[in-house]
Amino acid sequence: MKYNTLLYYCYSPIADAEQFAADHLKFCKSLNLVGRIIVADEGLNGTVSGTAEACKAYMEHIHADERFAKTEFKIDQVEEPSFIKMHCRYKQEIVHSGLRDSSIIDPNKQTGKHLEPKEFSEMMHDEDVVVLDVRSNYEHNLGKFKNAVTLDIDNFRDFPDQIEALAQYKDKKVLTYCTGGIKCEKASALLLHHGFKDVYQLHGGIIKYGKEAGGKDFEGKCYVFDNRIAVDVNSVNPQVISTCLNCGTTTPKMINCANPECNEHFTQCDECGEKMQGCCSVACMEHPRRRPYDGTGYYVKVPQPVANK
Repeated sequence: MKYNTLLYYCYSPIADAEQFAADHLKFCKSLNLVGRIIVADEGLNGTVSGTAEACKAYMEHIHADERFAKTEFKIDQVEEPSFIKMHCRYKQEIVHSGLRDSSIIDPNKQTGKHLEPKEFSEMMHDEDVVVLDVRSNYEHNLGKFKNAVTLDIDNFRDFPDQIEALAQYKDKKVLTYCTGGIKCEKASALLLHHGFKDVYQLHGGIIKYGKEAGGKDFEGKCYVFDNRIAVDVNSVNPQVISTCLNCGTTTPKMINCANPECNEHFTQCDECGEKMQGCCSVACMEHPRRRPYDGTGYYVKVPQPVANK
């Protein structure tokens, strides 16, 4: 059996997005797809996985809707579905910007100039260029472009608070990148809103770059938001840059802490994984709700207990 995993997004207004999310969930389940889709008034953001036939039917369904006709899908062949369940939820934004007034940025009206992977690969080494990683700490700690500027943020909603610190690059060409391109749509739009003049973004993100440019000069692995956790990108000059949180050994393996009340994303070697039972600390290892560690470090979300009132 062949399976595919699809990564995609589309900024396109959706009327009654909350109802759309409910209907779309039923459609996905009818195809036996699994994955995670966010629906908002501004569009769609999703990763879905299933048989090659089901994924083909899903893409045809999306493209048949004129609102999403231009949606680009990044397609990975996988040995098994990359999720366990199917979720499709309505939220205020498909990428939480952290702005009180998110209307000040609209990727359909203003965003950075899109660079295809080969263009990005050529331009990133120019003298007047700054390559900016707009992802979170745990993502760029696992892998990033060589010499990229990284941000000390735990979530993309923290990005707006970094604008002042980034002002030093206003006179340079700023090349933004992220996993699949969706965060760059808002990040580049926000930079332009704050007076940056020459802003670009990697079209299709790291995933597309790996497929079309061989991942050249991307160091480490790319974090993905499914049970694969991390994927290889660079087939040209690969190297591992991440280290084990516990012992400092170089390792490309990223997991979630086995303590569900921590659930920290971190890199851990196999030896420490066995020793710490997939936990980031002794305190987490001794926690009464610690989940059994199976070596993968991926867990289905467990609902938090509700206190009696």
